Amino acid sequence: MVYHSVFNELADLLASMDPNKVLDFKTSEKSQSRLEELLEKNKATQGLSKSEKSEIEQFMLLEHIVSLAKARALKMLTQTQN
Repeated sequence: MVYHSVFNELADLLASMDPNKVLDFKTSEKSQSRLEELLEKNKATQGLSKSEKSEIEQFMLLEHIVSLAKARALKMLTQTQN
């Protein structure tokens, strides 16, 4: 899958820049609040607009990339300590 390869490449790039900063990264309160708002709306109303669904998909995609980058950053730090 092409996306998988691109995600891995981006995760590697991010992790290699500064592994400690990657591991410390957290979503802003504003972004986290917006995601929670969309998830609650989806539960309560049983549906989101097309743009809101797209917004959740973007959050999930970015979360996936950040998770990959954090795993690689941790691996890099572990390897340099050994």
